[in-house]
Amino acid sequence: MPEDKDGSSGFRVVDRRGFFADGTRREESAPDSKASQVPRAAEPPAPESAAYEEPVELGPPSFDTIVSYLSTTAFFQLGLLPGPGGERIPPDLVNARRTIDMLEVLQHKTRGNLTTEESHLLEEALYELRMGYLEIQKHLTRPPR
Repeated sequence: MPEDKDGSSGFRVVDRRGFFADGTRREESAPDSKASQVPRAAEPPAPESAAYEEPVELGPPSFDTIVSYLSTTAFFQLGLLPGPGGERIPPDLVNARRTIDMLEVLQHKTRGNLTTEESHLLEEALYELRMGYLEIQKHLTRPPR
């Protein structure tokens, strides 16, 4: 495809950033007539004050957070937790097994380096996930009545 030598391709880039590359603030200028022809995306509605919460600084993740994150993910993959809208999520046994396996690797690699509470949390999470996995697998392989 031949290039337009005179630059009249009809395509134009307008830098609308509020800062220059060196970090200094740009002066606000009047909108360009051609730029004003381009439709802008609708702005999202302002959050309702009751539903909006300021982000909370949680700090670095702990071992408990990692175990909780992985076990919750596995419960979702097993279809044992509802989706964000309350809908039922179909089980994904392949990925659930993989997530449970990751927790088992974590248990194996951290053996002897965990507190009693951390070890108990991991053992309990793995037990619940394994039982849930077996129950879902049994339910899915059961012949129809």
